[in-house]
Amino acid sequence: MWKTSLVAAVFGTTLMAQGAMAQTQPRSAPPVVKWELQVMRDGQQIDSFDGNTTVGQARTDTHHHVVQNSVGCKDVPAGSIDLARTLTLSPTQADASGVTFLIDAQETLEEPSTRTTSTGCKLPPQPRQVSASHPGLKVPPGDWTSWTIVDKDPNLVYRLRASVANNP
Repeated sequence: MWKTSLVAAVFGTTLMAQGAMAQTQPRSAPPVVKWELQVMRDGQQIDSFDGNTTVGQARTDTHHHVVQNSVGCKDVPAGSIDLARTLTLSPTQADASGVTFLIDAQETLEEPSTRTTSTGCKLPPQPRQVSASHPGLKVPPGDWTSWTIVDKDPNLVYRLRASVANNP
């Protein structure tokens, strides 16, 4: 009987020690994702973003491009517009099949057509605000994945590629 009690005590002590060791071992850090995003307007790259972001974290970047248009009957430079682009990317999952991103985008675009007054004088283009969100864009390893933000006038597409970074 005392042998059974001794075995139970040793076994119980071993389980408690293993449990304590498991609690003190550090959890592996979430992976860091290296990503690159290209902004394509009517088939031409007009902007790009890149970064390293830990899975579960978000990164927000804003790029500004101020354009000045010629306006009026004398066609003089005026009517500046700040074409701001703000992207928030958050890798939500990374594994051997690729990286999944949550993406929020806000764009200020110029209207594509030229407006004129009744006397034929140029008016500045009006800015247009576009907001888009993607809840889970899956990017396979080594490949570009495209997401169309605006279908036409202009066609605006984001191309994204990503990989798990070796060194953050």
